Amino acid sequence: MAWPPLVLASTSRYRRELLTRLRLPFDVRSPEVDETPQPGEAPAALSERLALAKARAVAAVHPQAIVIGSDQVAELDGQPIGKPGDHETAVAQLRAMRGRSVVFHTAVAVLRHDTGFEAVRRVPVTVRVRSLSEVEIETYLRLEQPYDCAGSAKCETLGIALLDAIESDDPTALVGLPLIVTSALLRAAGLDALAVLAGHGGGA
Repeated sequence: MAWPPLVLASTSRYRRELLTRLRLPFDVRSPEVDETPQPGEAPAALSERLALAKARAVAAVHPQAIVIGSDQVAELDGQPIGKPGDHETAVAQLRAMRGRSVVFHTAVAVLRHDTGFEAVRRVPVTVRVRSLSEVEIETYLRLEQPYDCAGSAKCETLGIALLDAIESDDPTALVGLPLIVTSALLRAAGLDALAVLAGHGGGA
Protein backbone atom coordinates (compact mmCIF):
# COMPACT_ATOMS: atom_id res chain seq x y z
CA MET A 1 0.00 0.00 0.00
CA ALA A 2 1.25 3.49 -0.87
CA TRP A 3 1.21 5.76 2.13
CA PRO A 4 1.02 9.55 1.78
CA PRO A 5 4.17 11.46 2.66
CA LEU A 6 4.38 12.95 6.12
CA VAL A 7 5.62 16.49 6.76
CA LEU A 8 6.35 18.15 10.09
CA ALA A 9 5.59 21.86 9.89
CA SER A 10 8.19 22.87 12.44
CA THR A 11 11.90 23.56 12.71
CA SER A 12 11.93 22.67 16.43
CA ARG A 13 14.58 20.07 17.12
CA TYR A 14 12.51 18.86 20.08
CA ARG A 15 9.46 18.10 17.91
CA ARG A 16 11.64 16.48 15.27
CA GLU A 17 13.26 14.20 17.84
CA LEU A 18 9.88 13.27 19.32
CA LEU A 19 8.33 12.44 15.95
CA THR A 20 11.20 10.07 15.14
CA ARG A 21 9.91 7.84 17.96
CA LEU A 22 7.04 6.77 15.69
CA ARG A 23 9.61 5.44 13.19
CA LEU A 24 7.77 6.98 10.26
CA PRO A 25 9.73 8.66 7.48
CA PHE A 26 8.98 12.38 7.38
CA ASP A 27 10.23 15.66 5.99
CA VAL A 28 10.58 18.92 7.90
CA ARG A 29 9.43 22.27 6.55
CA SER A 30 9.51 25.70 8.16
CA PRO A 31 6.06 27.30 8.39
CA GLU A 32 5.94 31.03 7.65
CA VAL A 33 3.52 32.08 10.39
CA ASP A 34 3.24 35.23 12.48
CA GLU A 35 3.11 33.98 16.09
CA THR A 36 2.02 37.30 17.61
CA PRO A 37 -0.94 36.80 19.98
CA GLN A 38 -4.17 38.54 19.01
CA PRO A 39 -5.58 41.14 21.41
CA GLY A 40 -7.16 39.38 24.38
CA GLU A 41 -6.35 35.92 23.01
CA ALA A 42 -6.15 33.26 25.71
CA PRO A 43 -2.99 31.10 25.77
CA ALA A 44 -4.98 27.91 25.08
CA ALA A 45 -6.66 29.45 22.04
CA LEU A 46 -3.34 30.87 20.84
CA SER A 47 -1.68 27.44 20.88
CA GLU A 48 -4.50 25.89 18.84
CA ARG A 49 -4.63 28.75 16.32
CA LEU A 50 -0.89 28.66 15.73
CA ALA A 51 -0.72 24.86 15.43
CA LEU A 52 -3.42 24.99 12.78
CA ALA A 53 -1.88 27.97 11.01
CA LYS A 54 1.50 26.23 10.79
CA ALA A 55 -0.04 23.06 9.38
CA ARG A 56 -2.11 25.02 6.84
CA ALA A 57 0.88 27.07 5.71
CA VAL A 58 2.93 23.98 4.88
CA ALA A 59 -0.03 21.97 3.54
CA ALA A 60 -0.65 24.74 1.01
CA VAL A 61 2.64 23.90 -0.71
CA HIS A 62 2.53 20.15 0.00
CA PRO A 63 -1.09 19.26 -0.88
CA GLN A 64 -0.40 15.52 -1.27
CA ALA A 65 1.09 15.17 2.20
CA ILE A 66 -0.22 14.67 5.69
CA VAL A 67 1.05 17.69 7.61
CA ILE A 68 1.60 18.03 11.35
CA GLY A 69 1.64 21.46 12.97
CA SER A 70 2.22 22.09 16.65
CA ASP A 71 2.61 24.97 19.06
CA GLN A 72 3.17 25.37 22.77
CA VAL A 73 2.20 28.32 24.96
CA ALA A 74 2.89 28.48 28.67
CA GLU A 75 0.33 30.22 30.87
CA LEU A 76 0.77 31.93 34.22
CA ASP A 77 -2.08 33.91 35.77
CA GLY A 78 -3.95 33.79 32.46
CA GLN A 79 -1.10 35.37 30.51
CA PRO A 80 1.12 33.68 27.91
CA ILE A 81 4.79 33.04 28.63
CA GLY A 82 6.85 32.69 25.48
CA LYS A 83 10.39 31.59 24.71
CA PRO A 84 12.77 33.80 26.68
CA GLY A 85 15.35 34.28 23.93
CA ASP A 86 18.00 35.53 26.36
CA HIS A 87 19.34 35.00 29.87
CA GLU A 88 17.74 38.04 31.50
CA THR A 89 14.27 37.14 30.29
CA ALA A 90 14.73 33.51 31.38
CA VAL A 91 15.69 34.67 34.89
CA ALA A 92 12.58 36.83 35.07
CA GLN A 93 10.38 33.97 33.89
CA LEU A 94 11.71 31.50 36.44
CA ARG A 95 11.43 34.06 39.24
CA ALA A 96 7.78 34.59 38.34
CA MET A 97 7.12 30.84 38.10
CA ARG A 98 8.84 29.65 41.28
CA GLY A 99 6.50 28.25 43.87
CA ARG A 100 3.65 28.41 41.35
CA SER A 101 1.71 26.16 38.99
CA VAL A 102 2.16 26.85 35.28
CA VAL A 103 0.03 25.34 32.52
CA PHE A 104 1.74 24.46 29.25
CA HIS A 105 -0.77 24.28 26.40
CA THR A 106 0.58 22.06 23.62
CA ALA A 107 -1.62 21.90 20.53
CA VAL A 108 -1.21 19.65 17.52
CA ALA A 109 -2.98 19.93 14.16
CA VAL A 110 -3.04 17.36 11.36
CA LEU A 111 -4.10 18.24 7.82
CA ARG A 112 -4.55 16.17 4.68
CA HIS A 113 -5.66 18.21 1.69
CA ASP A 114 -6.51 15.34 -0.65
CA THR A 115 -9.19 14.00 1.72
CA GLY A 116 -10.18 17.27 3.36
CA PHE A 117 -9.12 16.02 6.80
CA GLU A 118 -8.31 18.75 9.30
CA ALA A 119 -8.23 18.44 13.08
CA VAL A 120 -6.57 20.14 16.02
CA ARG A 121 -6.33 19.04 19.64
CA ARG A 122 -4.69 20.52 22.70
CA VAL A 123 -3.02 18.75 25.61
CA PRO A 124 -2.59 20.86 28.77
CA VAL A 125 0.22 20.04 31.17
CA THR A 126 0.27 21.51 34.68
CA VAL A 127 3.74 21.97 36.09
CA ARG A 128 4.37 22.79 39.73
CA VAL A 129 7.62 24.71 40.06
CA ARG A 130 9.64 24.51 43.27
CA SER A 131 10.45 27.61 45.34
CA LEU A 132 13.76 28.12 43.59
CA SER A 133 16.65 30.10 44.98
CA GLU A 134 18.57 32.63 42.90
CA VAL A 135 21.55 30.26 42.86
CA GLU A 136 19.42 27.40 41.57
CA ILE A 137 17.99 29.57 38.80
CA GLU A 138 21.42 30.80 37.72
CA THR A 139 22.96 27.32 37.86
CA TYR A 140 20.18 25.80 35.77
CA LEU A 141 20.27 28.53 33.15
CA ARG A 142 24.06 28.52 32.91
CA LEU A 143 24.14 24.76 32.34
CA GLU A 144 21.06 24.31 30.14
CA GLN A 145 20.62 27.67 28.33
CA PRO A 146 16.95 26.84 27.56
CA TYR A 147 16.31 30.11 25.76
CA ASP A 148 14.36 28.44 22.95
CA CYS A 149 11.92 26.73 25.34
CA ALA A 150 8.59 28.22 26.41
CA GLY A 151 8.83 29.35 30.00
CA SER A 152 12.54 28.42 30.09
CA ALA A 153 11.41 24.89 31.00
CA LYS A 154 13.42 21.97 29.62
CA CYS A 155 12.06 19.06 31.62
CA GLU A 156 13.71 16.33 29.55
CA THR A 157 17.10 17.26 31.03
CA LEU A 158 18.20 19.23 34.13
CA GLY A 159 14.96 21.23 34.19
CA ILE A 160 13.24 18.30 35.86
CA ALA A 161 15.11 19.30 39.05
CA LEU A 162 13.19 22.59 39.10
CA LEU A 163 9.84 20.89 39.56
CA ASP A 164 7.65 19.44 42.29
CA ALA A 165 5.27 17.69 39.87
CA ILE A 166 4.06 17.30 36.29
CA GLU A 167 0.40 16.51 35.71
CA SER A 168 -0.57 15.36 32.22
CA ASP A 169 -2.27 12.64 30.19
CA ASP A 170 0.65 12.61 27.74
CA PRO A 171 4.26 12.73 29.02
CA THR A 172 5.59 13.93 25.66
CA ALA A 173 3.36 17.02 25.55
CA LEU A 174 5.61 19.13 27.75
CA VAL A 175 8.59 18.49 25.49
CA GLY A 176 6.66 19.92 22.55
CA LEU A 177 4.66 17.29 20.67
CA PRO A 178 1.98 15.15 22.37
CA LEU A 179 2.62 11.81 20.67
CA ILE A 180 -0.49 10.04 21.96
CA VAL A 181 -2.75 12.65 20.38
CA THR A 182 -0.50 12.96 17.32
CA SER A 183 -0.72 9.21 16.71
CA ALA A 184 -4.51 9.31 17.08
CA LEU A 185 -4.85 12.19 14.61
CA LEU A 186 -2.54 10.48 12.12
CA ARG A 187 -4.67 7.33 12.31
CA ALA A 188 -7.79 9.44 11.73
CA ALA A 189 -6.06 11.01 8.73
CA GLY A 190 -5.27 7.55 7.33
CA LEU A 191 -1.69 7.03 8.47
CA ASP A 192 -1.28 4.30 11.09
CA ALA A 193 2.33 4.04 12.30
CA LEU A 194 2.07 0.37 13.28
CA ALA A 195 0.37 -0.55 10.01
CA VAL A 196 3.11 1.23 8.05
CA LEU A 197 5.83 -0.54 9.99
CA ALA A 198 4.12 -3.93 9.65
CA GLY A 199 3.97 -3.41 5.90
CA HIS A 200 7.68 -2.68 5.85
CA GLY A 201 8.64 -5.58 8.04
CA GLY A 202 8.90 -3.37 11.12
CA GLY A 203 11.46 -1.11 9.46
CA ALA A 204 13.08 1.84 11.15
